Formats: sequence, C-alpha cells, structure tokens
Amino acid sequence: MGFKKIWHGSIDSVGWAAIVIGLSSFISRFLGVFRDRILAGQFGAGDELDAYYAAFRVPDLIYNLLVLGALSAGFVPIFISLLNEEKDEQKKDAWRFANLVANSLLIILVVLGVAGVIFAPQLLHLLTPGFSPEKLAQTVQLSRLMFLSPIFLGLSGVAGGILQSFKSFFVYSLSPIFYNLGIIAGALFLAPRFGLIGLAWGVVIGAALHLLVQIPTLKHFGYNWQPIVDWRDSQLRKIGRIMVPRTLGLAVGQLNLLSMTVIASGLASGSLAVFNLANNLQSFPVGIFGLSLAVAAFPTMSALVNQPDKLRDSLTKTIRQALFLLIISTILIISLRAQIVRVILGSGCFDWRDTILTMRTLSYFGISIFAQALIAILTRVFYAHKDSMTPFWIGLLSTVINIILAWFWKDYLGVAGLALAFSVSNLINLGLLWLILNLRTKVLATAKIFEGVWKMLVAAGIAWPIIFEIKKLIAPIVDMNKFWGVAGQLIGSATVGVVVYLVIGLILNCSEAQQIVSLIKRRWPRNKSLTVVDSEQARGL
Repeated sequence: MGFKKIWHGSIDSVGWAAIVIGLSSFISRFLGVFRDRILAGQFGAGDELDAYYAAFRVPDLIYNLLVLGALSAGFVPIFISLLNEEKDEQKKDAWRFANLVANSLLIILVVLGVAGVIFAPQLLHLLTPGFSPEKLAQTVQLSRLMFLSPIFLGLSGVAGGILQSFKSFFVYSLSPIFYNLGIIAGALFLAPRFGLIGLAWGVVIGAALHLLVQIPTLKHFGYNWQPIVDWRDSQLRKIGRIMVPRTLGLAVGQLNLLSMTVIASGLASGSLAVFNLANNLQSFPVGIFGLSLAVAAFPTMSALVNQPDKLRDSLTKTIRQALFLLIISTILIISLRAQIVRVILGSGCFDWRDTILTMRTLSYFGISIFAQALIAILTRVFYAHKDSMTPFWIGLLSTVINIILAWFWKDYLGVAGLALAFSVSNLINLGLLWLILNLRTKVLATAKIFEGVWKMLVAAGIAWPIIFEIKKLIAPIVDMNKFWGVAGQLIGSATVGVVVYLVIGLILNCSEAQQIVSLIKRRWPRNKSLTVVDSEQARGL
C-alpha cells in the first residue's frame, strides 16, 4: 500500500513536489555527472567528444521546438481544464485530447526524423563549419541514429504532462534518471566495443526508458491509447495557436546553442566538448534548485492566475527558496571550480589542459546560475497568464547579445568567452523579465523578496572567504595529486561553507534557513546509533 501510494499518489504541496522533483533531479544529474566522467575519461576533450555533442544538436532542436513548445505552453493547462470540467470519472474528453496530441506529435516527429536522416550531412555542415571532413562524417553517423530519440521523448513528454496534471510527480521525476542510465549503459558497455556509435545507441535506449517508466502510472490513472487523429479538433488547434509563440521562444534558446556550436567548431579541438562539459556542471544546481521548483509550481501558478494575491505569495516563496539555494551553489562552484572539475572529470584521457579550460569556462558560467533558474520560474508566470510572446522577444534580444559578445570574446578568452557571453545575456534576460512582469501583473513582491536576499548575500559573503581558508588548511594534510585528496579538499571546504552559510542565515532570521533546519529536524532519525553514523561518514556520506 505504501509503495503504491508513493508510486501512483498525487502531491498537492508545491514544496513537497519540489522536493521530490529536486531529489530525483539530483540523482539524475549526479548520473549525468557520472556519465560525463566516463566520457571525459574515455575520450578526453577532443575531436570525438566534439562530434558526439554536435550530433545532439539537430535531434535536440526537433525535440525542444516541437515537444516542449506544444506541451509546456499548451498541453498541461488545457488537459487540466478538461479534467476539472468533466464530472464523469472516466474523463473521456481529457483522454481523447491526450491521444490526439500524442498521435499528432508522433506523426510529425517520424516525418521530421526521416527528413533529418536524409539531410543530416547538409544540416551538420552548416552547424559545424570548422569540422574536418572526417570529423563531420563521424558526426553525421551519430546524428542519424540519434534522430530516434525525439520520437520516444516526444511521447514521453505527453505522458509527463499527464502525470504533472494529476500531480503525480514521483514517476514523472524518475524518467530523466532512466534516460541517463541508458546513456551510461551505452558508455560503459557499448562504447568500448563499438566506439562512439555505442554512445548514440545509449542515447536511444535512454530515451525509450524515459517513456517506458511512465506507462504503468498512466494506465493507473485510466489512460488507454487510441489510434485517433483529428487535425480539426478545436483543442488541438488551440495548442497550435499557443505553441507558436512558445516555440519561437524555445527557438531563441536553441539558436543560442546552435550559434555556440558554430563558433566553438572553429576554435581549438575539444572546445565544443569543454563548453558542454562545463555547461553540464553548472546546470546541476540550476536543474535541482531552479527547474524543479519551476516545474512543481507551474500547475499551482496556472490555477492561481485569477487570484493575484495568492499567486504573489506563492511566487515570492518560490523565488526566495530558489535564491537561498542558488546563491550558496554559485559561491561553491566559483570558489571550488578547480576541485569540482578535477574530481568529476579528471581521469583517463582528460588531462590538465582540459581541466584548466573547463574550470575557466565553468567559472564564467557560474555568474548566471541564479539568473538561469529565475528565468525558468518567471517565464512560467508569463505562460500561466497565456503570454508567450513577451518571453520570446526578451529571449531573442538576449540571444542576439549573446552571439555578438561570444563572437567578440572568443578571440580573447577562447571557449571561456562563450560562457561569459552566455552569462551576461542571461542576466539581461532576467532583468527584463522581472521589470516587465512587475509592471504588467504586480505579482512580484520585489521588496519582500529582497528583504530575504540581502540576508542571503551577507551569509554568502561571510562563507566565501572561509571556504578559501579551509582549502588552504586541508591542502597540506592530503595528497593533492590523488583523487581522494582533491575530493577531501572539495567535500571539506564545501561542507564548512554550507554550514557557515546556514548558521549566518539563522542568526539573521532568514526564513529559508529556518525552513531547512526545521525540515532536517523533522526527518533526522533520532535513534540512530553513533556506530551507524560513523560508518556512513567513513563511506564519505
């Protein structure tokens, strides 16, 4: 009964939903870090990883524009409204709508996938003009196989939208974990035997697992697939109208990535790999503390859109919770960037040159960690108000700025210049979103938000120099030429920094710090013996 409750149950609290999504996001991104360590160790930051990451771009473009465009902007709100309107427990109209979306998406994705396979050489030549013919041919081979993944991920996106609508966040949050497990399996078992094509098969397997893990819970809620297609359906057309501006907004983000790929392809060998590896590292806190809160809060924001006072309270709480976690994450990433890169990626073929390039790039990415997370939250407020065009125009302007700055800074900073341009453009994006949302809706309690932020900044300002001092104290007592020595310095410095940040937050009566302490007190096992605690510490927990 307990297992079924966890597996199929709904979570009505935004806070608990965020915790479930955040925990699974942590596991998924930890697996992603483990995946990157395997890739970096096996191939290093060179031509092979450049080809691997470049091969992702066009399949990812299809997935992001079509699937995310349709689902994030239109599917969930419409499906929720149909569920709420129907008194019949069978929810026939809602399930019919879900089937229409799934089937229509499947047809479009298959057609685009076939076109992608046929025209992959031409597409990738435009995308990677700096690649040699051999490197380009390898990229084309990988990309053709990866065109299968958007099909699985598209259907999985519909499944995930349904589960979000029922507030069944547990299974929904498991799918990225299974996706990464598939890629890891490809890296561990297929790549050593088949080379890079084994990694591509891992991506396809992971995408299939992303879908399959959600199917049992879909059946539990009453979903049954039906082979129906009706392009004239009013709700389906409504999604089409809503997704156009949303897709344009996503196209801006994809244009960003495509532009960085084009620019990086003309830099030194391995630059594209370094950019992606550093981006994956900085995305860790963004995904856990930013996107998880944004995803968990979106159904609530959609429901409260006509109750501005309640929406303001919910949004204020969400933003402050995100900032409390993201500010210390930024401090840790910037101050411990060398240790993070060496511990996570520094093995096998990933040499000291790769480490230096990646940690420099990571430090520039770190500047905008909080901005990236808040953009995800604020953008969803616009979507809840059925406004997709404002985020699009702001994103387009930010992307143009990003491309211009990246093109200019690449000659001075190399691949790190791309990360700096990315951060500056995200800061501009956040500032404009905040300003316009505040002027139009009045749902941003700016004064109340900054009432907590200054306390967080003071706590972070005290924690930062202490982290550097702890690094100096630990360095002489460990072997910094060994993995465990660097890991010990990283864990010790980060732990002290987090504790100091939390304690100062408590001293300043920061409500977010108090919430974390209260959560720890409620969940900490009171009767655990000292022996068990010591054994866990011995394992590095």
